[in-house]
Amino acid sequence: MSIFARPHYTSEITGFIEEMKQKKPTLEAEQRFGRALLWDKHLDRSALEEYREARVPQQPYVYQTRVK
Repeated sequence: MSIFARPHYTSEITGFIEEMKQKKPTLEAEQRFGRALLWDKHLDRSALEEYREARVPQQPYVYQTRVK
């Protein structure tokens, strides 16, 4: 036996995740659906450009009233 050979180690977290996936095989697909629902959005580039052009610069201290 080689001195570099070691038994296969899996952490408690990895074991927990693998067990959870075995109990609920649809888990990963549900996670992907949830991500697509909240994060994977198609942006309207022209509207985004309009929002950037319409932006008003903020003064350095927002609670200070402007003295004329």
